[in-house]
Amino acid sequence: MRTWFPYPLLSAGLLAIWLLLNQSVAPGTILMGSVLATGLGWVTLKLGLARSHPRRVLLMLRFGFTIALDIIRSNLAVAAVILRGRRRPPNSGFLTVDIDLDDENALALLACVMTATPGTAWLEYDRLRKSLLFHVLDMENERVWIDTVKRYEAALKEIFG
Repeated sequence: MRTWFPYPLLSAGLLAIWLLLNQSVAPGTILMGSVLATGLGWVTLKLGLARSHPRRVLLMLRFGFTIALDIIRSNLAVAAVILRGRRRPPNSGFLTVDIDLDDENALALLACVMTATPGTAWLEYDRLRKSLLFHVLDMENERVWIDTVKRYEAALKEIFG
């Protein structure tokens, strides 16, 4: 069974997304979605992804709650930047932060968090210097952004430790 479905949860999730996007449970749609989900599972297997084992479920939940609050705060801050308009234009810029994450899945999660947070965008990770470059819409205080990334990094280190 593992040969046909190397990542059964991934395949099931992809099939569910396919059915939701097509808004149909017709036999042809299910068949096509199954073929795609199985094929993408095989492709994923060939990529040789790094496996990591997240630990400390309670810390993961707290991290998720923190991220949700930060995203809400960032939405409000971006709304304020838009509403103040021409009175005070945003002070956007690029910021480089040195980070000490080695786990590829932790880095991917950090990239998702930084990009999902309104007003920020992950641009580049330099493996040699172990530095992260991202863009901030309104960078009034660089230290706040550096501290935020460091806080995320510390939590991800504990989770993927």
